[in-house]
Amino acid sequence: MKKELYQYDLYPLVFPVGVATEFTIQPLGYPLTVFGEGYTVAVYSRYLARGREEECIRRTDIPCTVDEAGRLHFTYTAATECEHHVSLRLNDKPQADLWIYAVEEDLAGRYPLRGDLHTHSCRSDAKQAPAVVCANYRRRGYDFIVLTDHGRYYPSLEAIAAFSEVKTALNILPGEEVHLPGTTVHLVNAGGKYSVNGLVPALQQYSETKGDTDKRRLDATVTPPPIRTMEQYEAEIAAVEEQVKAAGCPANVNSHSYAVCRWAFDRIREAEGLGVWAHFYWADELAPAPDPFIYYMMETHPFDAIEALGGAAKVHENGFQAALYYDEYRHGRVHAVVGSTDSHDYTELNPGSAHCCTLVFAEKNDRKSIVQAVKDRYSVAVDTKQPEFRLVGEFRLQRYATFLLENYFPLHDRQAAMDGEMLCRYVHGDATAEEVDLVSARAEKLLKKYIRTK
Repeated sequence: MKKELYQYDLYPLVFPVGVATEFTIQPLGYPLTVFGEGYTVAVYSRYLARGREEECIRRTDIPCTVDEAGRLHFTYTAATECEHHVSLRLNDKPQADLWIYAVEEDLAGRYPLRGDLHTHSCRSDAKQAPAVVCANYRRRGYDFIVLTDHGRYYPSLEAIAAFSEVKTALNILPGEEVHLPGTTVHLVNAGGKYSVNGLVPALQQYSETKGDTDKRRLDATVTPPPIRTMEQYEAEIAAVEEQVKAAGCPANVNSHSYAVCRWAFDRIREAEGLGVWAHFYWADELAPAPDPFIYYMMETHPFDAIEALGGAAKVHENGFQAALYYDEYRHGRVHAVVGSTDSHDYTELNPGSAHCCTLVFAEKNDRKSIVQAVKDRYSVAVDTKQPEFRLVGEFRLQRYATFLLENYFPLHDRQAAMDGEMLCRYVHGDATAEEVDLVSARAEKLLKKYIRTK
């Protein structure tokens, strides 16, 4: 965390363009405890001068007031979306460098949320129980999580049920990693209201639950489609494959495998979920798919988002996925992106347990808002495997996300760690629902303190 974040508490950090916003700076005893006379701020902002190409720096000197508690207040209106440098000054001599960020109207109605859309529990091949996975993710600073066990939807329902009696700041979405007969491509159903694996009787979701309807749907308001027989499933795939061939699928692309993927993504969308194409350059014996298949998937775009970062143990695997995203961008095909851990152990003992995430800019932290925000390309993939984090996504969102990762999320993560610890205690019977609710309420206050929406 930056030194300045220990010295001063500046809020809000994010505010709308064109709106006169009051800011507060509170000294945190490092060493200053209260402000006195003579303090002012100068705000520096970058802007594009009218009729000129070069970038300019504008300085705005702002008078301040000091309240009875020794906090400094000033009002500022930003003209453009960008990072603004707040120079704290005493008798016009610089004392500290602080930062705020102005956003245009579309982002001003959205909250920044960190999440993971591809995770596993001990119900498939990971190490922790579903509820423990979720609590540990909150400890690591995540606002939402999609539990996506291999071939199984019901573990995500188990995680949701574990915290149904508390008001946690962690949003747990239903999900599953989809493994259908006829392809080795890994797909993710993130947030779908029912199981896609559960539509096919040959998979674990069916065999381990005996086809129980309540274990393949989010809740009783959802009516999932009927379970297919294998003959019905294969007939549906064959029909899609005929359509794929008629549409000009190249001869060097496995049309059957592609048809299965397209069928799955269509079912995920019908379930109101987000269809994610996972780790397509993962260096496994069954992956990556041949280049012609990958290129055809990118060209035809049957998915909702690509896992641009995550699910990869080696840097170059993520590098290939990121490079292909930008290559696609160059050809005018802009894909929604996510970053995921695909981790199977969520403690600090596993150095890869939190190396990737997705920053989503959503109107609310709920299933529908997160799914729609990613589909609308309000997301950035983040890789923290190396000491310097890297981002994949559109430039405007990368710039905003960089500010958040440096100035907001370090503060957010301290609160999230407390939330997650309390959730862990609740899972093990060492904390009450009231104690969880009390701690989680602070997370909502912190979000609204630092992120000023329109």
